[in-house]
Amino acid sequence: MSIRKKVLLSVLAVLLLIQFFQPKRNVNTKASKSDINNVYQVPDKVKAVLQRSCYDCHSNSTNYPWYSSIQPFGWVMASHIRKGKSELDFNRFGEYSPRRQKSKLKSIRESIKDNSMPLPSYTLIHQSAKLSNEQKNSIYKWLDNVQSTSLQ
Repeated sequence: MSIRKKVLLSVLAVLLLIQFFQPKRNVNTKASKSDINNVYQVPDKVKAVLQRSCYDCHSNSTNYPWYSSIQPFGWVMASHIRKGKSELDFNRFGEYSPRRQKSKLKSIRESIKDNSMPLPSYTLIHQSAKLSNEQKNSIYKWLDNVQSTSLQ
C-alpha cells in the first residue's frame, strides 16, 4: 500500500473515531426565573428577535443545525456557545447584579450598533438572524425604556 493511501486511511479513521466524542448539548426546556423575560418586560417583537438572533449562543435554548452532530463542527459550535454564555446568558440575566445588568444592556446596544453581534460567521449560515434597521431600532427603544425605568 502506498504512503498516500495509508495517510488517507489514517485521516478517515481519525474522522470516523472522533464522531464518537460528541459535546454536551445546550438545551434546557425549563423556564428560568432569572431569564431576562422574567426580569424585564420584553415586548413580543423584541423577544422574537432576541430568540432568533441571540439565544443560540447566549441562552440554554440552542437550536442545533444538522452539521452540529459532525465532528469537529460540533466541537467548534460548543466552544462558541460556551464563550457566548460566559459573556452574556439571557437565562441567567436576573442573577447578575444591577450594575452588571446595566453594563450588559449597554453592551447589547454597542454590539448591535457596531455589527459585531450577531457574529458575521453566524449570520452567514443563519440568514434569518441578521438584524434589519427596524429590528435594531425596536431593540434600542426597548433598551432605552428598560434603562430609564429599571436601572436608574
